[in-house]
Amino acid sequence: MTQQQKQFGLFSTPVIVAALGYFVDIYDLLLFTIVREPSLKGLGIDLDNKVAVLAASAKIIDWQMVGLLIGGILWGVIGDKKGRLSVLFGSIAMYSVANFVTGYVQTVEHYAWARFVAGIGLAGELGAGITLISELLPQKKRGVGTSLVAGIGLSGAVFAYFTFKLTNDWRLCYKIGGCLGIGLLLLRLSVAESGMFKQTKQQNVQRGNFLMFFTKGTRFKKYILAILIGLPNWFVIGILINYSNRFAKEFYGNNHVESGRSIMFAYVGIALGDILIGLLSQYLQSRKKALFSFYGLTIASLILFFSPFIQNDNKMYLVCGLLGFSTGYWAIFVTMGAEQFGTNLRATAATTIPNIARGALLLINLLFFDVFQKSFGYSLTQSGIIIGFIVMSIALLSAYFSEETFHKDLNYVEE
Repeated sequence: MTQQQKQFGLFSTPVIVAALGYFVDIYDLLLFTIVREPSLKGLGIDLDNKVAVLAASAKIIDWQMVGLLIGGILWGVIGDKKGRLSVLFGSIAMYSVANFVTGYVQTVEHYAWARFVAGIGLAGELGAGITLISELLPQKKRGVGTSLVAGIGLSGAVFAYFTFKLTNDWRLCYKIGGCLGIGLLLLRLSVAESGMFKQTKQQNVQRGNFLMFFTKGTRFKKYILAILIGLPNWFVIGILINYSNRFAKEFYGNNHVESGRSIMFAYVGIALGDILIGLLSQYLQSRKKALFSFYGLTIASLILFFSPFIQNDNKMYLVCGLLGFSTGYWAIFVTMGAEQFGTNLRATAATTIPNIARGALLLINLLFFDVFQKSFGYSLTQSGIIIGFIVMSIALLSAYFSEETFHKDLNYVEE
């Protein structure tokens, strides 16, 4: 344990600020999903024209995802070259301005560009925060610390939902997100830089070289596996929860399910799950055992989702909450990614891994809509079951072959 690690506890300033940072991150990241219909209506899109709504929604989400992928690499490299705090300041400044500007967009094209810039900014928050907390906290506390960051942060989705319900003004919601970010930027001034990074900066090693993940077989394998174990989370959120109203129509016909409300219930579950999995990991002294426990819960929740159990809106919301809780392993997923690699590549890994996993939603959407439904003629439910089976199989195999990192000393570099 380094001298710096002895100074910080679970509720120290870096942990609190990282948690609040992720809170704002999730608020902004999911706000479009919550205000999608009223915001498109405000831009002149006829909500009865489902083709136009789907096209506009897909364009905005796709541009945000592209921004996340680009930002993931950009901020990861900066985090390892310039420092973890450089990312925390730069990324939050970018997405705060972008979100405030989103409150003034007048066309779908402007909306998409604003979300693209916001996506670049949002990509840096979680990875840099998890990297910093992992390096500042003692080994025995870092799993719980990162889980607290994620658990508190993920409640930003709940805050976004109720902010819109209370204001009923999608433009104001984006402006509030921008103001929250600027306020957070001021709190960041009191956060210390990682001592491990400062030490590595003095060594003659490559820092933040993204291509290093592909130049060594064992490192490349670790990197790919670290990405794949997070796929079920975005399948659940991006497909099952996001289109819960459409699934409800197939399951039991007429319904009043709101996707935004489904997301709110799911993220309440995710926040609780992220805190619990940190404690479970601590109790089991293993990241992988805790992860497999939650994979089991995910499989059970998926079976319940596609079973005859859901016959009304309340049951749909209940199962959305259960799905959220069972996929509440985002913190462990990102922490494992950070712990897999040396200090000179850690920020790049922790930032790119979750954003590539998020970006995989583009491929999942392609399979879900264009391949299985349009090309093969499967129903919404059949396509969901097939993709769910594929995604869970990939994640289980990836987790099995991943390295156990609970006891790993992070004070080393990649050669």
